[in-house]
Amino acid sequence: MSSLTITIVIVFIIGYLCIALETLTKVNKAAVALLMLVACWTIYMFDPGNFTAGLSPDQIAAEASAAIEGHLGSTATTLFFLMGAMTIVETVDQNGGFNFVRDMMKTKSKRALLWRITILTFFLSAILDNMTTAIVMVMILRKLIADRKDRLIYASLIIIAANSGGAFSPIGDVTTIMLWNKGLITAAGVIKELFIPSLISIALPAFILSLKLKGDVSTKADLGTAAVAADDFSERQRKAVFWIGVGGLIFVPIFKSITHLPPFVGILLVLGVLWTATEIFYRHLPETEDKGGTHKRIANIISRIDMGTILFFLGILMAVSCLQEIGVLSALGEGLNTTFDGNHYIVTGLIGVLSSIVDNVPLVAGCMGMYPMAEVGDMAQDGIFWQLLAYCAGVGGSMLIIGSAAGVVVMGLEKITFGWYMKHISWIAFVGYILGIVAYWVEKAVIGL
Repeated sequence: MSSLTITIVIVFIIGYLCIALETLTKVNKAAVALLMLVACWTIYMFDPGNFTAGLSPDQIAAEASAAIEGHLGSTATTLFFLMGAMTIVETVDQNGGFNFVRDMMKTKSKRALLWRITILTFFLSAILDNMTTAIVMVMILRKLIADRKDRLIYASLIIIAANSGGAFSPIGDVTTIMLWNKGLITAAGVIKELFIPSLISIALPAFILSLKLKGDVSTKADLGTAAVAADDFSERQRKAVFWIGVGGLIFVPIFKSITHLPPFVGILLVLGVLWTATEIFYRHLPETEDKGGTHKRIANIISRIDMGTILFFLGILMAVSCLQEIGVLSALGEGLNTTFDGNHYIVTGLIGVLSSIVDNVPLVAGCMGMYPMAEVGDMAQDGIFWQLLAYCAGVGGSMLIIGSAAGVVVMGLEKITFGWYMKHISWIAFVGYILGIVAYWVEKAVIGL
C-alpha cells in the first residue's frame, strides 16, 4: 500500500471519527463530510499517477477528472431523489395531508394505542422516510399522552417501528434508496423478502413493551380539538394533496419498472404534479403571508429543505467513492470474506451492530464499494448479501438511540437520555433484530424463497 493511499485512508478515518463523535465535538457532521470530500480527492489529484501508472500526464488528468465526475453523477441521482422526497413529504404535512393519522388514533386503551402507533409508524415509514415518520408520530403522540413515563415507551417504539418499516421498502430509508438506486436491490424483491423479517423485528418489541402499559389513556388534550394544519385548504383538497404526494411516492417504483429510468426521475415527476396541483388550489386565495399560504407553497418549502443533510450525504458518498477509486474498499471486502469464510449473515449482522454506533450511510456506501455486484449468487441483484445489508443497516440502528436519524430526532423531541434507552430498550431492539435475521434465514434456507 502506497504512502498516498495510507494518507487518504487516515484522512477518511479521522473524518469518520469526527462524524461519529459529533455530540462531543459539537461540529456539524455535514461540515466534516465536506472537508473529507475535498481532502480525499485533493490528495488523490495531487499524484493521481500513483493509481494510473503508465499514462501520460494529460491522460492521467483526464482519467482523474472523469473518475470524479462519474462518481458525482452517481451520487447526484441519490441526492435529487432525497431532495424531491423531502419536499413532497413536507408539502403534504404543511397542507394538512397527515390529519387522517391523528384521527386513526382515537382510542382509550393504552395497549390498543401502542399497537395502532406501531402499525401506522411501520407502514408510513415504508412510504415516507423513517425520520419524517418519527417526527409526525411524535407530534401526534404529544397530543395524546400526558404521562411522561408512558410517552417514553411509545416514543421508543416509534423509533424501532420507523427503522423496521423503512428497511423493507426501496424508499423507506436512505440506505435502501442508495441500494435501489444502484440496482443492487429491486422494489419487488426487497418488499417480498424483507417484509416478514422487518415485521418480526418490530412485533416482538411491541409485544414486550405492551406488557408495561396498563389501563386507559389519560389525554393531554382532546384529540378531536387538536390543532389542524392548513386552514387554507378544504378537506377535499387536503385529501387530494395526500393522495398525490403519498400515492406518488408509492408510484415511483412502478414508474421505474415501466420506464427503466433512474428513481430520481420518477420522484421529480411526482413533485412536478404535486407542485402544479397545489398552485391551482392556491390560485383563489389572496397573496398574503397569513391567508395565502405562501409559506406553505412548494417554492418556499424548497428553500426550507434541510440542506445540511443533503450536503452530508454529498460529502460522505464522494469521500467513500475516493476510497473505492484507489482500491481500498475492494481489498477490505476480500479481507472480511476471508475472515468469516464468506458467511454473509455474520458480515451483514456485524454491519448492523456497527450502524447503531456510527452512521449507516457511510457503512452502506462503503459496502457498495467493497463488494461489486455479481451476475449470479449471493452478490447478484436481490442476492442474500444486498437484502441482508438493507435489513441490518436499517433495523440495526434501533439498538442505540443515536444509531439512526429517527432515534436522534426523537431523542431531541422527547429528551430521552442515551442511558435510559440503553437500559430499557436496547436489549428489546436487539432481540427483534436477531429474530428478523433468523426469519430471513428461514425464508432462504428452509422455505427456499
